[in-house]
Amino acid sequence: MQTAAAVAEIGPDIQRIARNGSAQERIALARRPATAPEILYFLAGDHDSEVRTAVAANQATPPQADCRLKQDGADAVRVALAGKLAPAAPQLAASGDKLRRMAFETLSALVRDTAVEVRATIAEALKDVPDAPRDMILELARDVALPVAEPVLRFSPMLTEADLQALVAAPPTAGTLQAIARRPQLAESLSDALVAAGNTQAITALLANSSARIREATLDQLIAQASERQEWHAPLVRRPALPPRAAAQLALIVADTLLREMMARTDLSAATRESLAGAVQKRLAAPAAAAPQTPAEPAAEDAMAEARAMAARGTLTEQALLDAAAQGEVRRVTALLAAAAGVGYAVVERAASLRSAKGLVSLCWKAGFGMQAGTVTQGLLGRISPAKLLVASPAGGFPLAPEEMRWQIDVLVKMGK
Repeated sequence: MQTAAAVAEIGPDIQRIARNGSAQERIALARRPATAPEILYFLAGDHDSEVRTAVAANQATPPQADCRLKQDGADAVRVALAGKLAPAAPQLAASGDKLRRMAFETLSALVRDTAVEVRATIAEALKDVPDAPRDMILELARDVALPVAEPVLRFSPMLTEADLQALVAAPPTAGTLQAIARRPQLAESLSDALVAAGNTQAITALLANSSARIREATLDQLIAQASERQEWHAPLVRRPALPPRAAAQLALIVADTLLREMMARTDLSAATRESLAGAVQKRLAAPAAAAPQTPAEPAAEDAMAEARAMAARGTLTEQALLDAAAQGEVRRVTALLAAAAGVGYAVVERAASLRSAKGLVSLCWKAGFGMQAGTVTQGLLGRISPAKLLVASPAGGFPLAPEEMRWQIDVLVKMGK
């Protein structure tokens, strides 16, 4: 485009404004939809950044001028250009027209702009566009700047479950996980992956996301860790469709105000609400000064004697272990597991000190318990992080073969001899 010659053919008033008009006159000219493309191209080289910003925002500006402006030294110019081109990305990407393809190449360059605000402008424009260019969305989702990545991670329909799983497995930043955790209608498999990643803030965001689907087994796993994560209590209590078993476990660890809130839920069964009401009354009846006088956990020998007596009475059940675990009673849980599995207290203690997820799960299997106990004991006794927990098989069973679990127990027993 021959700028000087082209401008010379324009009317004298327009020429004067473009070349020598005041800043306000040139800005007004740059904003006009009816301004000739040649004038807009000429103004794209104006020394005043406000004029160039007006050119960048003008839909009538020719793609050649936009291409020139994509390398402008003023961030505001490139932000305006990104704001103009991004909404048209699907049409530009699909077009075979040479000028429209040029415009798309300009937008693609802006996706890699050094200024976060430029990239964030594109992300905000494309975050919920159903036919946005997929490669562009993926590039934005992988951006290390959260203001750029978060809008598309949370809302873009162009991101598949496989895309999101890959981002959870290798997040560019910790904020990537939190953004995905806030995504509407999050699938169970993605919730599982986020929990397995072990990022506490992401898990908190996941629990607060009322539309995220979370398996009951995964909730059990989180509740087992919740005694040490107070920030999880409120979102756990407020989860929609809270399973009765989860409600019963939460009732043992949450504050009185949250317990009352849970009791007021209308989606819980009458029996569950009655149980919660009993817990509230019990707490209200207890004097405030009585807390320091609460009996300490029994010694290991006493805990084992109590566990064996329960086994003889037939009351040593998985639920008994879960109730003790919800109270954080390490010695009682150790003794209950040892008595139920038919091994010594020291064997369970050894598995815990080694942080052996396989060993603790194997002992729960031998005790006749399920993977809920296996998950709880890994967290409470082994202090194993959520990211490293062994989880139930897809069918809800144990993740290890019986032969391997027998071997694990044999090794733990022989280590004490």
